[in-house]
Amino acid sequence: MVRHFRSLKAWALLGFGLLALASCRTVSFYAQAARGQWEISNKARPIDDLLRNGQPSDRLRRKLELVQELRSFATKDLRLPAAAQYDCYCDLGRKYAVWVVFAAPEFSMEAKTWWYPLIGSLKYRGFFKQKEAEKEAESLRKAGHDVYVGGVEAYSTLGWFKDPILNTFSGRTDEDLAELLFHELTHQRLFFSGDTDFNEAFATAVGQEGARRWLRSKGMTRQLRVYEADLRLERAFIQLILQTRGRLEKLYADHRLSVEQKRTVKTEELDRLRQQSEALKEQFGGSLPVEKWFAKPVNNARLNTLATYYDLMPGFEKLIASEHGDLEGVFRRAGLMKALSSQERKRILLEPAATLSP
Repeated sequence: MVRHFRSLKAWALLGFGLLALASCRTVSFYAQAARGQWEISNKARPIDDLLRNGQPSDRLRRKLELVQELRSFATKDLRLPAAAQYDCYCDLGRKYAVWVVFAAPEFSMEAKTWWYPLIGSLKYRGFFKQKEAEKEAESLRKAGHDVYVGGVEAYSTLGWFKDPILNTFSGRTDEDLAELLFHELTHQRLFFSGDTDFNEAFATAVGQEGARRWLRSKGMTRQLRVYEADLRLERAFIQLILQTRGRLEKLYADHRLSVEQKRTVKTEELDRLRQQSEALKEQFGGSLPVEKWFAKPVNNARLNTLATYYDLMPGFEKLIASEHGDLEGVFRRAGLMKALSSQERKRILLEPAATLSP
């Protein structure tokens, strides 16, 4: 089973102080964000109270107790800011917390971005109701964009509010929940405004490293083997996707080709990706959810979602290795990149010979 493809991660996109300065459409967007955040805050209940005085099911009780353990591990062993986060539980009564819209031109891998107060530009736009996300997506399609709408289980406000555990991701396996919590807490410790690729890849690298360390600390060797096997399959699948994205990028830059020629080759490349994915599924014993992944539209916007999380991952993994697992050193060295532009950070992380002086 490939974990990432069950969901994406999202940040709260709130800007109450700027509502009066915005257009009607922007006001509507921030108003729905405010309503969604209010719902989460209003429904959240302290985990301690639920465990003492509530009547959670045995399954939920175990998961909430696990969250408390993971928060403690994150604080003591990973030095992540978990003290004031994820100490409440919120049941939204739905499968996803947020629906996120991604877009890119038909013949370009340059992701559309949206600007938000306090956090800068992001490569997606989040909505608390699916119909509003679909309305935004339809508007982008009419403008000629490739569009992808993904349901999101996890939701973080980057420390602006106390984030609760949501029912939407409390059903994950123990190791997946550990990775998710460590990922989101990493955003709260280190976040560069306007650099989605850096933020997501760094948090993914730290989240996975944290999950490995937690499993080892518990002596859960079998679960660690399964987790590592899942990661290897996930990486193999993602590599196919990123290779397809790279070939399409070269295709779009070829000005000798007509629009129809580009459209034809694009279709061929996406068909090739599916065939390669089917072969990979057979290679790994049928555990890759190919049919489920290809059941949703595969286009430039969809391919970009994977690049955001994984293009820079190898660079961060090398950084962790170079610090011999010292996460304080990793955060310190990653933090030094704040003075650089997003393109300079990308160059450093993509070029094996490039280094950042401590």
